[in-house]
Amino acid sequence: MEAQGGEMNGINNSVMCLLTNPEGVRLGGSLYLPQNIGPPQLQDIVNKLLQNEERLPYAFYISDEELVVQLGTYLQTNKVTVEKVLQIVYQPQAIFRIRPVSRCSATISGHTEAVLSVAFSPDSRNLASGSGDTSVRFWDLNTQTPLFTCSGHKNWVLCIAWSPDGKHLASGSKSGELLLWDPQTGKQSGNPFIGHKKWITGISWEPVHLQAPCRRFVSSSKDGDARIWDISSRRCIISLTGHTLAVTCVKWGGDGVIYTSSQDCTIKVWETTQGKLIRELKGHGHWVNSLALSTEYTLRTGAFDHTGKIYSSADEMKEAALAKYSKMKANAPERLVSGSDDFTMILWEPAINKLPKARLTGHQQLVNHVYFSPDGQWLASASFDKSVKLWNGITGKFIASFRGHVGPVYQISWSADSRLLLSGSKDSTLKVWDVRTKKLKQDLPGHADEVFAVDWSPDGEKVASGGKDRLLKLWMG
Repeated sequence: MEAQGGEMNGINNSVMCLLTNPEGVRLGGSLYLPQNIGPPQLQDIVNKLLQNEERLPYAFYISDEELVVQLGTYLQTNKVTVEKVLQIVYQPQAIFRIRPVSRCSATISGHTEAVLSVAFSPDSRNLASGSGDTSVRFWDLNTQTPLFTCSGHKNWVLCIAWSPDGKHLASGSKSGELLLWDPQTGKQSGNPFIGHKKWITGISWEPVHLQAPCRRFVSSSKDGDARIWDISSRRCIISLTGHTLAVTCVKWGGDGVIYTSSQDCTIKVWETTQGKLIRELKGHGHWVNSLALSTEYTLRTGAFDHTGKIYSSADEMKEAALAKYSKMKANAPERLVSGSDDFTMILWEPAINKLPKARLTGHQQLVNHVYFSPDGQWLASASFDKSVKLWNGITGKFIASFRGHVGPVYQISWSADSRLLLSGSKDSTLKVWDVRTKKLKQDLPGHADEVFAVDWSPDGEKVASGGKDRLLKLWMG
């Protein structure tokens, strides 16, 4: 051992380390760890300390940089002093791994104007799209052909949203009406939801762990209001009024509150029994145009996950969704991030504080889209400055810029295992980025014009994209 220690130039000296989870909660006390220890040995230690029955995979970070070598090598390379206690953050990884998509498996025509939105159902079995041709379409993913064409809107379909139990699709148009569709038949369910006076900017469903089967959704509009609708009575049951300008985005959070962002530079938080305003978040100097929740992916997919389990009752689904939500959120508060025309983003923990937790600066132009990774550990932002940026989803610290697009980036989507990020751009390409290496993993040209909408299916098997060339493309691994 001594001879080996001599050969290794004293790399076997111990380092005082402190293991914490991403929220900063300590795992036991400080430990003396030998410098020849690496990620595999650290995984054993964390599994033991957490008393995991099944061995789970973890990644390890020191000062936001992943540890991929032995501790001693890392310390030498980065010239880190061993006189202080070294904090090592362990981050749980998905047990399953998603393959990067690498080829276009189908190009499906049908829409006669630009495709403005695409969305996979929570169980990944169905795909819907909304278009400037005023139709909503459902697509058969097995045969990769059009399934139903749904007409009923009088103007461009600006947004679509699946209920997290997968039983309904809501769509909103430029004229302000909302329609509900049955994905099994492609038929419109009942009359339009009328009330908004201007175009619809967002739709969000009540999470299935709070209510199953899904009955309520909220919509936001350029008219300055957000409205909560009940699909059985087909009425607006609560109108959330208070913003002085257009409402740009709406999210129904996992703890039952609704968040709205507006061109009046504020974000408002509402409770949903009477529609009372609980909190107002101020900090942006210009229009707030996008919101994202750390729990968003879990809320979107409800009880469904990569295993493809089918549920026999609404209660069973509600229970499974609640277990999944509680596990994802753990003891941390739900985090919210807002993107603005002032080129900045703000990270909030609205349940705890009305003041910003962090301000995220770096984009040179308007931020189009922000999205937390499924595990809530990362945050990605897409901008008109042609870049996609990666941030720490808990602290808001900047991690990396993904550069490669030669036009504005419109939309981003995550793989279910939080390891890969997809972006769609005005430059007509889709790109897949590797979060670990911070590099381009796959370049996906194929569209003839701007790509407005992208979505990665929750089961990780496929990607859908749509844009100005009116085509819907499916991509596989």
